[in-house]
Amino acid sequence: MSRSANTADGMPKERLEAVAALAETLVYVLAGLVLCAGGFMLVGKAGYDLATGAFDEGVLEAARHALDTLLLTFIFVELFSAVRLTLHEERLVAEPFLLVGIIAAIKELVLLSGTEDLTERGFEQFRNGMIEIGVVVGVVLVLSICALLLRRSQREPSELEG
Repeated sequence: MSRSANTADGMPKERLEAVAALAETLVYVLAGLVLCAGGFMLVGKAGYDLATGAFDEGVLEAARHALDTLLLTFIFVELFSAVRLTLHEERLVAEPFLLVGIIAAIKELVLLSGTEDLTERGFEQFRNGMIEIGVVVGVVLVLSICALLLRRSQREPSELEG
């Protein structure tokens, strides 16, 4: 066995790589389990908050809280999907992360536009709020275009193949 095929402690590189791959898979599986459990808990919390909050805070406020929690649930589900795809394809897949960014930006938009009355705080606060909403809308558009281009590039045959 040649010296270049061994690591400094004498362990063959192939064995070391196999152990590292197993450890990586284990971490992905554990992260997936945590995301899945968190998703189930968030759905339960959204239902509970909607049912109890309708009597305490009113239906509209309870619905806003439930929507906020459900959007967070969608983020957990998309991250779980990213972990699942990474394990299946044995490479990092970009599309779920783009979707997480889109959902997070939409969540921020819902919070910005639905929870505060920007007109009560004066023109300066209103202007700043509108700028923030515009920036978040821009982020959603850019991420959506990236997701569209990514899908299109995956569907079309490569110029190298044809």
